[in-house]
Amino acid sequence: MKLPIVAIIGRPNVGKSTFVNRLAGDQQAIVHDEPGITRDRTYRPGFWLNRDFQIVDTGGLVFDDDTEFLPMIREQVMLALAEASAAIFVVDGQSGLTPGDREVADWLRGQKVPVLLAVNKCESVSDGLVQAAEFWELGLGEPYPISAIHGNGTGELLDQLMTYLPSPEDLEEEEEEIKVAIIGRPNVGKSSLLNALTGEQRAIVSPISGTTTDAIDTVIKRNDTTYRLIDTAGIRRKKNVEYGAEFFGINRAFKAIKRADVVLFVIDVIDGVTEQDLKLAGRIIEEGRAAIIVANKWDAIEKDSNTIYEHQKLIESRLFFMDWAEVTFVSAMTGQRVENILDLIDQAAEGHRRRVTTSIINQVLEDAVSWHNPPTSRQGKQGKIYYGTQVTSQPPSIAIFVNDPARFNDNYKRYIEKQFREQLGFKGTPIRLFWRGKKTREIERSANRATRVK
Repeated sequence: MKLPIVAIIGRPNVGKSTFVNRLAGDQQAIVHDEPGITRDRTYRPGFWLNRDFQIVDTGGLVFDDDTEFLPMIREQVMLALAEASAAIFVVDGQSGLTPGDREVADWLRGQKVPVLLAVNKCESVSDGLVQAAEFWELGLGEPYPISAIHGNGTGELLDQLMTYLPSPEDLEEEEEEIKVAIIGRPNVGKSSLLNALTGEQRAIVSPISGTTTDAIDTVIKRNDTTYRLIDTAGIRRKKNVEYGAEFFGINRAFKAIKRADVVLFVIDVIDGVTEQDLKLAGRIIEEGRAAIIVANKWDAIEKDSNTIYEHQKLIESRLFFMDWAEVTFVSAMTGQRVENILDLIDQAAEGHRRRVTTSIINQVLEDAVSWHNPPTSRQGKQGKIYYGTQVTSQPPSIAIFVNDPARFNDNYKRYIEKQFREQLGFKGTPIRLFWRGKKTREIERSANRATRVK
């Protein structure tokens, strides 16, 4: 079902992300002792009293300062509130009531969404009531003393929250979605691409490297297909990454690759394919994800009739081990060719999920062998393919049973993979082939067993 959304609001460093981790029951939100770590809005699952909902974490809200990312953070908070069924305003019980809290409260009173007031860092139950008392002044109703670290008081707060959420009977049914992770080095234009795909200022875009520090989910729909787009922190070399916000953000990016169906692998066409890009490509292949190579900033390249072919050749030569991935040249800034990306995602996701019957796989193998026999070893022994079958999808994985895997060299294995791609149309996805040795007697026994079962 399409779950109700609860927005977590507050000024910087009051413990919003720690509170989100408490509600979600894990440690995915980046928690670091530095104001402004959360900048965009990020979505997480929540559960209470047999009710599922989504939590949207937001950046620290400051109204009297327009430096750095603060105006863009305010915009993200407003977008979060616009889709929320309720909001939880988090304040710091140890710091007490601040002018910043008053400004946020004044703004929230003008919003239509119901607001609950959570007074965080009330580690002691008895002292918490005293700490929370002064927040009655904000005029937002009862202040709930809580400890996001220890969980004290969160039950009472969530009990009240449930009264503001729509009942399960009123929820719309959620459709199947394609999960798409947007991956790349810092400052290659990932957030700009996300905004171009969604048609709104969904992620904060800045020329400053490292603007995005967490994985951000956005859901869009085209025709009858739903896409979950996951923007991620730029991934740099390990030696350049210090422990802290960027370290956690990169770990989230790797997790985003793992949970995606399709990866948009964004490279800067001006820089070309760097050593770090090659390592990221290796991670995509290691996880078995479908992928599209998005060569961004195409608007910044001077062109003639051969330019696109030259750049295509350069990219394909560097990423030769990803020759199954489509390359598209786009400008996230101007929107050039961005609309084609969703078509490529559909194609890659379909190939990634495809299952093929054993009979069709064996027909492809039979045709392939008729055109090109397996190699013969120096001892005069020839490889023999008995049969093949698809064992899993996502990515498509095929077991091929042969007399001796050692008799099949890499060239012949690549030939067989190419035949599967050409005949079965596995576009945009890696294929895994498992070459399994099986003696003739074992093959005959398997066939006899199958005959008896029939």
